[in-house]
Amino acid sequence: MQTTPATGYTPSPNTPEPVLTLLPEKGTSYLGHAWQDLLSGMKLARLGATLGWLDIKLRYRGSILGPFWLTASTAVMVAAMGVLYAYLMNMDVHKYLPFLTLSLVLWGFVGSTLQDGCTTFTSAAGLIHSARIPYSLHVLRATVRNLLTLAHNIPVVVVVFLWFRVAPSWSWTMGAACALWIFDSFMATLLLGILGARFRDVPPIVASTLQILFFVTPILWAPELMKTGQDWLLLDPFFPLMEIVRTPFTGDIVNTAIWPAALAWSAGLTVFTFALFARMRARLAYWV
Repeated sequence: MQTTPATGYTPSPNTPEPVLTLLPEKGTSYLGHAWQDLLSGMKLARLGATLGWLDIKLRYRGSILGPFWLTASTAVMVAAMGVLYAYLMNMDVHKYLPFLTLSLVLWGFVGSTLQDGCTTFTSAAGLIHSARIPYSLHVLRATVRNLLTLAHNIPVVVVVFLWFRVAPSWSWTMGAACALWIFDSFMATLLLGILGARFRDVPPIVASTLQILFFVTPILWAPELMKTGQDWLLLDPFFPLMEIVRTPFTGDIVNTAIWPAALAWSAGLTVFTFALFARMRARLAYWV
């Protein structure tokens, strides 16, 4: 039983929890409230997964192939670009096509996560205004939605790898890399959701930035094509994130600096996102 700070009286056990508390947060209390929001959202993980699955069903309602249109479009893009770029860059198509396929699928997940993350809270404005639900649940919903979209492109990777007989190097790093991808996608969605709710210019800025990063990051071209200055690629936050997944699956050797760089970028993203979420969480309902 707690004493209400505003009046100093102790409510009875039958007193309902207040719907809205107008007292400002003091000290570091906002950190605890943000952490509690994240924990509450994780407890509702099943609900978030169900909502994400429902979003996919509603998005492709009435379509014959549904989300498998993404699979078909990815397969056509790989077939069209793989042979052409392998010829232009004078690379062996048996090695380049699996690399390109996995890179395009992973980058598609990155692009959909970042662009979808900008509207995480604005698209759920009605639910935020009508129900007391942890904000992290909306982030979890968007993350699951993008993971399901990624899953529909996995068959393209499997077919290409089987066709060219590429044997992945199975190790614990593959599971760790996938877990880091899911965690980073959650934090990136939360970060862009906050920024997108406050500044409506964020979605076009993110879309323009992704177009530039698509050509700067080794997606269409292999990192070994850079004869000098490969270490500068570590300044691109997407490069180590791509490499920790791509190299084990393609059977290549991971550079020793890749994992420290990926963990450093992930740690920076986590600290900055949590600090911003803790500070701005109470204002999200007024921004959407």
